[in-house]
Amino acid sequence: MKESFSHDLDTVKPDRKETDAPTDSSIAASNAIKYTAYIMLLFGFLYFLIAYLAPML
Repeated sequence: MKESFSHDLDTVKPDRKETDAPTDSSIAASNAIKYTAYIMLLFGFLYFLIAYLAPML
């Protein structure tokens, strides 16, 4: 006969790790990197428009 092993296993609860809330300086640094990337993409797109598409007009 099959034995049920479900009663032998205890439910394992994952341990929650305490994490610190992000500080203001780390949020500011993250935003600076993000917006710098946006500006670089914008300038790259504008360069593409001027260098490659404008001469075709």
